[in-house]
Amino acid sequence: MTQKLSKAYSNKEFLNSHEARPIRVQCELIEPDNRLRTQGVENTIVFFGSARSKPLQEAKEELADYTNKHPNESEMTDEELAELNKRKRIVKLSKYYEDAVKLSAKLTEWSDQEKSSKKKYYICSGGGPGMMEAANKGADQVNGKSIALGISLPFEQGVNKYATPDLSFEFHYFFVRKFYFLYHAKAVIVFPGGFGTMDELFETLTLIQTKKLDKKMPIILFGKEFWDGLINFDQFIDWGVISPKDINLFQIVDDVEEAFTIITSDLED
Repeated sequence: MTQKLSKAYSNKEFLNSHEARPIRVQCELIEPDNRLRTQGVENTIVFFGSARSKPLQEAKEELADYTNKHPNESEMTDEELAELNKRKRIVKLSKYYEDAVKLSAKLTEWSDQEKSSKKKYYICSGGGPGMMEAANKGADQVNGKSIALGISLPFEQGVNKYATPDLSFEFHYFFVRKFYFLYHAKAVIVFPGGFGTMDELFETLTLIQTKKLDKKMPIILFGKEFWDGLINFDQFIDWGVISPKDINLFQIVDDVEEAFTIITSDLED
């Protein structure tokens, strides 16, 4: 009597083992490429930014609700003061959420006017909440498709509801996700964000500076108040750790129309 055996590629225990990691990496490289090709995606405009921002009205309402429950700041405990300041910071950050929605919508409408699929640009985000959600939301508001490159994290599961389902992915490996952020990218817009956003920004700049990413594309840092207060880019030049021309790899802007004009003018050229 013969034995019925499972094929190696059906062995889930093996596929999830340490030894099979190269296979899992290949799957994360090949499957998204196949799906993007099927959907005709060749060009993206990538949005980076904080997952902590919210729709501005929602952030204001949450702050107002908290202050109504705690009208006397002098009587607050340390924990209550910390929560109050947290909500104030979210309001400050969330004005950029609305800018991200508007810019994404304008870029999607502009791209959808193009007849050729080779000239079509898809909004691409990290798939999470905050500025990422805003990017997908803007495209969705004008009936455009958009990409979500999600990542499985303990505190962030799944992609936001505004991304196109057929163009939504959930990665396990950060480095594969980063590859897909930049492989199709023709422009990058960086909104205020934390360590993850800084990682994505400086990796992009490094790849362009070193010619590992051998293409010219606009990199927009959105939010002058945030960027000027965060990083003194001239210090890189003063200390001789970058060339003076490297400062021209990006532009700091503070207005949706200005960002839209810079990006579309560059891409049309």
